[in-house]
Amino acid sequence: MHDQPDQLEPESLVREISDLEGRIGALRQAAGMPEADLRATLDAALEELELALTALRTLGAEQGSEQVGSNAAENERRVLRTVFQDAPVPLFLLDRNTSVRRANRQAAELLGTSAGYVSGKQFTAFCDLATRAAVRSQLAAVVRTGRRRRVPVRFLGRERPVDAVVTLARVWIRGEPDPMVVVAAGAAKPPAAGPSSDGAGAAGPGKAGPGTRDASGTGRAAAAKQDGGKRAARRPDEGTPRVPEPAAPPQAGAQQAGQAAGQAQPQARIDDEAVATIVHRMDVLATASELLLDEPVFNETVAVRRCARLLAAELADWAFIDLTAANGGPSGPGGGAAGAAPVLNRQVVMGPDDERSVEAARTLQELHPAAGTLPYDVFATRQSALRPHVENLEELGKAGDGVPICAKIGATSLLSVPVEDGERCLGAITLASGGEYGPFDLMDLGVVQRLGRYLALVIRAARLYRRRAEVADSLQASLLPRALPAIPGATVAARYLTATHGAEVGGDFYDVFRVGDGWGLVLGDVCGKGEDAAAVTATARHCMRLAARWKARPGEILGMANDALLDEDRFVTAIMAGLEMAPDRVTVSLGTAGHPPAIVVRADGVIRSASRGGVPLGLFEDFEAGADTIDLGVGDTLILHSDGVLEACDHSRQEFGQERLLEALAGRAGGSAEDMLGAVEQALLEFCDGDLRDDVSMLALRVEAATLD
Repeated sequence: MHDQPDQLEPESLVREISDLEGRIGALRQAAGMPEADLRATLDAALEELELALTALRTLGAEQGSEQVGSNAAENERRVLRTVFQDAPVPLFLLDRNTSVRRANRQAAELLGTSAGYVSGKQFTAFCDLATRAAVRSQLAAVVRTGRRRRVPVRFLGRERPVDAVVTLARVWIRGEPDPMVVVAAGAAKPPAAGPSSDGAGAAGPGKAGPGTRDASGTGRAAAAKQDGGKRAARRPDEGTPRVPEPAAPPQAGAQQAGQAAGQAQPQARIDDEAVATIVHRMDVLATASELLLDEPVFNETVAVRRCARLLAAELADWAFIDLTAANGGPSGPGGGAAGAAPVLNRQVVMGPDDERSVEAARTLQELHPAAGTLPYDVFATRQSALRPHVENLEELGKAGDGVPICAKIGATSLLSVPVEDGERCLGAITLASGGEYGPFDLMDLGVVQRLGRYLALVIRAARLYRRRAEVADSLQASLLPRALPAIPGATVAARYLTATHGAEVGGDFYDVFRVGDGWGLVLGDVCGKGEDAAAVTATARHCMRLAARWKARPGEILGMANDALLDEDRFVTAIMAGLEMAPDRVTVSLGTAGHPPAIVVRADGVIRSASRGGVPLGLFEDFEAGADTIDLGVGDTLILHSDGVLEACDHSRQEFGQERLLEALAGRAGGSAEDMLGAVEQALLEFCDGDLRDDVSMLALRVEAATLD
């Protein structure tokens, strides 16, 4: 090795300027980070200015080269490799572009990984974001000037960050066209005694320390964190940097035995930590299963938010879940809809609960993953990705202000897994960590992959349930009149409430239609639910409409409907009111087929029930409907309702019943038909706390005073 004049090769000028622009941009981002070391950033900026000045002064200069024999160069390299590997301190050899060419064993142990993993990666990828830009600039200054530098660095160790001071020195190696940099790491000053030196460490910018956040709805998070923080058990001696010390000379006798006993204790502690880590991962999966399945009805939004909240509390600093629409997404690896790329929409972002992070999460919620970002690539290829040390800060894309999202949230480690149900990919789960708990590893990846599978199955069930509910709603709407006709001298109102549980179409129906010179009101309830019940509902409703063309009395119309329903497997209860209209008066002829009786609310508040009678339709050939006749005056209201009103239950399984129905109607005796039904609906929902076990249908007709046209 020998020194080289501080001159810039002419052919390297364009590359130097390009690298300089990139480092200056990184310094700007670093200066805007929370708790940034502005002094270190300023020093680095001054070095960049000096580098720019040197580049301008030496423009056009030529740099000589020294020729050596190939054998001598190879011998020198062999000696250098031996010295490098046996050095008692962590050493990194970097090329001109600051990529790690080699790392010795001590350096790999410092980072908690292997030398092979470190090689080829950017050296700054192993530094936290707060110091990364400054280190990059100082490395460039050492390459240009040859002057050694001492820089404080926070390495992203396997378990937690490691504070160290590195010495940077430029070297020229025979046979190499460009200078290299040797980085030697030494221990930083031990942290002062206090809350942050007990092994737990202080949380980095925008992060919460262990135990400060918990997943809502989990009962295990607190116990898991007592053992291992978010993702791994903490070591009692990790309050100081784990920089390897020079090896001590071998000792003999009792001293060796004592050393062996001392080594057994750390090994036992490591084994305990490994067990605690595995238990914690299993605990997260068990908790996820409970959270995702703890719903009587599958709900995609609830499941996604619960999953993200759990992951952000137990495994990462940030959790992103991105999904396709119900009919979107590729059908296979790299596939998609014909002629169009699938669209991935951001569903939820969960991060730390400090004010700055909450605001960042709100902004990132609106940034959908674009092609080329890590979440989108994982979704499109259906292949999981693990980035223990992020080199490209644009892996998650850029925010609206042009700042890489990784820099905005302080992410130095990423993992992303597809959300797939075995048939198609529905989206991706992406986790980001700032290194406070070490980089993500394969165990983390395995846990999140399994969780992605669980979530995909819940989403598929929820979407299937939602589609069935939409079909049921459409079918139900087709069984009810789109609008109620206007009846001269009266107003008509209706209510239909679907059951809270289940996505099948109900069996209730109502209708208002012409019957001879008057009008007919009918309300019925088919036994059961689903498509079969809907078919019977349609038959009963349209049969009554058709029969009204030939018959006028409700009992006769119900009799024809009974004949049509005898071949069906379900019976129908129904009540029909035939209306004969006169000025300021309506005569109502009632026909009942095993249905709750009609209710009359007089204008003065008096309430009476019509008579019961008849058997349900579709059971017996010998059918006879129950009959009654009622006269209505101005202000009187006729109410027809299904048994779902009476049988609605509260939490103690007590039914709403006839008396509560009459009380609700009496309270609105002077109101309109719409007001009366609204009062019943409100009282019913309050009584059962919104939990309807059966469909509810109601139909009301109020006689109005004659008006002069």
